Amino acid sequence: MSLTAEQAEAIRNELKRIAVILNLSDEQKTKLHEHLNSAAESLHTEYQGPDPKEFTKKVGSHRAELRAALERFLTPEQLRKWDAEVAKAKEFLGFATS
Repeated sequence: MSLTAEQAEAIRNELKRIAVILNLSDEQKTKLHEHLNSAAESLHTEYQGPDPKEFTKKVGSHRAELRAALERFLTPEQLRKWDAEVAKAKEFLGFATS
């Protein structure tokens, strides 16, 4: 499942907005960027099919791994904000909240 240039830009803008809300330090920004890139690369490597439902399942399988990484460098308050913003982003991107 490939993203259009517009979809990729919308996701980048949403992540930038979330980073501002979290008030990340430079070190946290670097770590977040590294973990998100790693997750994206894993998804790209593992999933090459056209089925959006299967892609959503793969994203879900990486969610716990990303969350564990975030817990190592975000403060509890930042994690609460992250969770709230991820829920909003799911709606923004058209995924059902669960």
